[in-house]
Amino acid sequence: MKGKLSIGVVALTFIWVGMIIGISFLEAPLKFQAPGITLELGLGIGQLVFGVLTKFEMAYSLFIIAFLLLSDGKRSLLLFAVPILIVVVDNAYLLPILDNRIDMITRGVSPLESNAHWWYVALEAIKLISLLIGGYIYSSKLLINNSPRN
Repeated sequence: MKGKLSIGVVALTFIWVGMIIGISFLEAPLKFQAPGITLELGLGIGQLVFGVLTKFEMAYSLFIIAFLLLSDGKRSLLLFAVPILIVVVDNAYLLPILDNRIDMITRGVSPLESNAHWWYVALEAIKLISLLIGGYIYSSKLLINNSPRN
């Protein structure tokens, strides 16, 4: 059972990595280059897509925490603390600010200058890098612990 949970951690980690690359770093900037996409339409699509992405990220975080606690105890949880903390910060702080700004823009109101979007982008990059590092270290530990010599 512990082996299956560990494989689940690895699978969820790298599926999550793929979603971040595909959505945050490919879809998000490219949609504004599509013919006929207005700022309001692009922002509305982004709000919808990132709203769904964040729900998946919350679920992945909870599953990873549960799988790690059931398979490794607390030892490996630190490997995934940074991306999980970023999901919490995004949901509790940044996404509500960004959603409010989108709502203002779609109503024709110009919001005040804000660095919230750039903070979100920076945290996405940190989340991606930390997931790659955590997933690599965790996968390496699994391979070493399950090698035929052990």
